[in-house]
Amino acid sequence: MFIEVFSDLVCPWCYIGAKRLEQALAMRPQVKTERRWVPFQLNPDLPPGGIDRSLYLAIKFGGRDRARRIYAIIEEAAAIDRLPLALDRIRTVPNTLDAHRLIALAERRGRGEALTNALFAAYFAAGDDIGDRDLLCLLAARVGLDSDEARQFLAGTADAGELAAAEALIRELDLHSVPFYRFDRCYALAGAQEPLVFLPLIELAVSDAPALV
Repeated sequence: MFIEVFSDLVCPWCYIGAKRLEQALAMRPQVKTERRWVPFQLNPDLPPGGIDRSLYLAIKFGGRDRARRIYAIIEEAAAIDRLPLALDRIRTVPNTLDAHRLIALAERRGRGEALTNALFAAYFAAGDDIGDRDLLCLLAARVGLDSDEARQFLAGTADAGELAAAEALIRELDLHSVPFYRFDRCYALAGAQEPLVFLPLIELAVSDAPALV
């Protein structure tokens, strides 16, 4: 089964949703899957160096206090799923273009899932700036990629066509929020749903494409 996961690495619901999808697939261990992470930037207009998180919260939510009330729901959900979440450690809201580009490289090396999980953990558990190229290269090395190759890749303009194709797909699907999941390009689910909610769509996709199981 081919699963497309539309997400942004600074979206807490995408972080939670990735865990819940993993839990759902663990309930159906007989289903063989291939996943593709489709880049979706919630804040594509951020400068390359990102912006201070306090300023970001003031712009988006009207300040840290209101943001804290909103994020309390997210923190509760993460706690239920036993996901580490340390939002107060985050100092910079990054532009995620380079991180998405590096995931595309990692997928070609069979390490896309590992790098995505490492990026989520770096941002949400450690509060790291995942827009920083030095950090990106360090994380790439930790999941088995060549850090020099990663640095050279990020310094260039590779994958511009792939990113444009992803943007075109997002427009075609009229997506305005993430996470969003598509199974075998036939069945879709929006939001960080509970694991059990994924199961009917997984089973439907399997029944329609038995050769992929």
